[in-house]
Amino acid sequence: MIADRIRLVLIAVALISILTVVYLRLGDRTLAHLSQAGYRRAMPWLFIGPGVLIVGLTLVFPGILTVVFSFFDSEGTSFVGFDNYVATLSDPVTQIALRNTGLWVILLPSLSVLVGLAIAVLADRVWYGGLVKAALFLPIAISAVAAGVIWTFMYEYQPPLAAQTGTVNSIITLLPGAEPIAWIINEATNNYALIGATLWTQAGFAMVIFAAALRSIPDELLEAARLDGASEWKAFRFLTLPLLLPTVVVVMTTMTVIALKAFDIVYVMTNGAYGTDVLSTVMYRELFTAKDNGTAGAVATILMLAVAPIMYYNLRQFRRQSREA
Repeated sequence: MIADRIRLVLIAVALISILTVVYLRLGDRTLAHLSQAGYRRAMPWLFIGPGVLIVGLTLVFPGILTVVFSFFDSEGTSFVGFDNYVATLSDPVTQIALRNTGLWVILLPSLSVLVGLAIAVLADRVWYGGLVKAALFLPIAISAVAAGVIWTFMYEYQPPLAAQTGTVNSIITLLPGAEPIAWIINEATNNYALIGATLWTQAGFAMVIFAAALRSIPDELLEAARLDGASEWKAFRFLTLPLLLPTVVVVMTTMTVIALKAFDIVYVMTNGAYGTDVLSTVMYRELFTAKDNGTAGAVATILMLAVAPIMYYNLRQFRRQSREA
């Protein structure tokens, strides 16, 4: 079985390599017949054409098809207009999911920026800062599914008189008079617990981005501020932070997109139970459990509409920075 898979991989690599060479040579010979100006305009498309085609087939076309499905019934045979949107937005489960998604959008980006920036700034001031950065960065290499399993054990709950097997509750019960908390099944804490587990996997990304941005700030500016009598807090508040604002925007928007499409950790840890549904879990159940393509398409379209303004803003900022550079 393993030998067959290796053989298939080798065959696929060989075919892709051959097709790539043939495509480039035929494309170059075809473009050679154009004028010099036409050749210069068309040559970039020879290289980016396959990528554009793949993105179109795997992202653009499915996205358009999803929007189309959202206006049809569950079987995709009868046009129902906006009925799917009205039905899903009036569903209490979807309303809970919208509330929870909003909570994710507020807390995950904010906490990621606070934790990532704090570690990036403070770690440079201690000799063990490299170890702290490495510890915060390591969870990035862990898949969301694995992180969900890990934090399910971390939040494990046992009755107050029993020995606590979960790390979090074991630490809590060390405090005088403190009782363990059912983090995952308690609706007052479970959404925050899921966001905390996701923060564990994403704070390292924010820390790396902020650490790179801090390196770009000239040391002369900070030295001049200190010579003028500014304290470390004032130098950070009035000099470092304003220079980091573009980076803060990038991290905030990236984390907002991650919060909007949160699924893996929620699915692994609760599967949307105990009031932890988000839009992605509602869409998943409508598509794969209820087999309702129309409602699933409506929920997916709502998610796309929520993400679209953020992506547009990022593209506009990128173009502005490119022009300034």
